[in-house]
Amino acid sequence: MQSFSRGWQFLKQAWQMASADKDLIKPSIYTLFTGVIVAVIGIIPIVIATLLFSNSAFGQVFLYLGGALLVFGNFIISYIFSAMTVYLIYGYLSEGDGRMDKAWAIVKRDLLDLATLAAASTAVNALQKLVKGQGQKAGRNLLASLIQNLWTEASYLILPAMVIEDINLADGIKRATQIVQDNLLLVGISTVGVKAVTGLISVVLFLTGAGLGSALGLGIISLFGGTTVTLGLVIGIVAGLLVFFTFTMIATVISTYTKTAYHTCLYLWARDAEKAHSTQVNAPAPLAAVLD
Repeated sequence: MQSFSRGWQFLKQAWQMASADKDLIKPSIYTLFTGVIVAVIGIIPIVIATLLFSNSAFGQVFLYLGGALLVFGNFIISYIFSAMTVYLIYGYLSEGDGRMDKAWAIVKRDLLDLATLAAASTAVNALQKLVKGQGQKAGRNLLASLIQNLWTEASYLILPAMVIEDINLADGIKRATQIVQDNLLLVGISTVGVKAVTGLISVVLFLTGAGLGSALGLGIISLFGGTTVTLGLVIGIVAGLLVFFTFTMIATVISTYTKTAYHTCLYLWARDAEKAHSTQVNAPAPLAAVLD
């Protein structure tokens, strides 16, 4: 319960930062819409190939490569905008202002490194699917889930290390590993709290969107009758889905920004603690609530 309370305190203070500097939240919004556009564009040739060549060797290779490219595209979009968030938060905490022009410059500087991180995440994704296989064996599913979760959590710390320190993927992995080793208990407890809070908010918003969307859709459908019942059905379904997806997008933005803010603050604190050879250093304001 204490872990959850600390996570809640962090979320409130992280969003106070975003309220004070609106630029901090913008990349999380950009990544959502850009990711949707890329996914829609990328899935079209995959669907066409499935319909035309699914039974051929060429079709199978194309589907595999197309799927991998789509996954890579989503990862690199996520990392580009998350890198912007990292640097904006870093700028806000160190200089009192997160400047978008500086964040874009950092992304351009680190584009190749971000691409290597995206490639590594794509490889881990493929490995996870390979381990899981086609069956429903609990052991394989557990191992696949462990691989995916460990890499996901690692990438959250690798990214701020790469962006703030201007280092490559290999050095970023070393820095993230060192931070976790030196602060394992603290990192574990605080991460659980932040994940629990963002997860709960996502579930609440998801259920709220589903409930309101269903109510609105059914209400609209009930207003139409006779020859217009089909029109009412279409309008009701579209309106309901719009409400549902709006709440889902809000939940995604909240989760994306909060997790990036947490791991950025955690990295900055761990870096300063390492330099001071002591954990008794002032943590960035949002993280202080978690560490106290």
